[in-house]
Parts: sequence; structure tokens; C-alpha cells
Amino acid sequence: MSTRVSPAAKVLDVMANLNIRKATYFLSPDLTVKASRHNKVNRRSRIDSIVLTYGKPNYKEREFIKLCKKAGEKFPVKKIQLKFWPAKKK
Repeated sequence: MSTRVSPAAKVLDVMANLNIRKATYFLSPDLTVKASRHNKVNRRSRIDSIVLTYGKPNYKEREFIKLCKKAGEKFPVKKIQLKFWPAKKK
């Protein structure tokens, strides 16, 4: 009996960290799974909404896929790509 975890579950598991803005999992060159937050969670607004997207990669993700192919990386890419909230200016 195999216990396979869906790509959506993997991405949402990573999003448990509140400092992550977007997590992307590359299944194939034509299919990605993304989870993204639209608002940063803080003490005043404790509501956390996450949007889950299956579909074609956007422009920056296509650039990353080209680099992966050039480097010889096989799909699905093992590491989930993360984007964090920008740091505050001092």
C-alpha cells in the first residue's frame, strides 16, 4: 500500500509558514501547482486566505523551466520554489 501525497497537499503544507507569500511546484514543463497569499497575516487581520492554482506556468516560471531543462533537471522538480514577503525598508 503506497501513501502518495498530492501536489496540492505538498504546496499547502509548505504554506503553513506565514512568512511565505507564494509556493510553486513544477509537475511538468506545461503544468504547475501554485499556492499564494494575497494579504500578509498580522495581529490585526488574523484571516488567512490562500489561493490554489493548477495550470500553465506564467512568464517567470517559464524562464525557470528553461533553466531547469538547460541544467538537466528532471520533472517533477523535487524542491518547491518559494517566494517570501518583501523586507521592510528601514
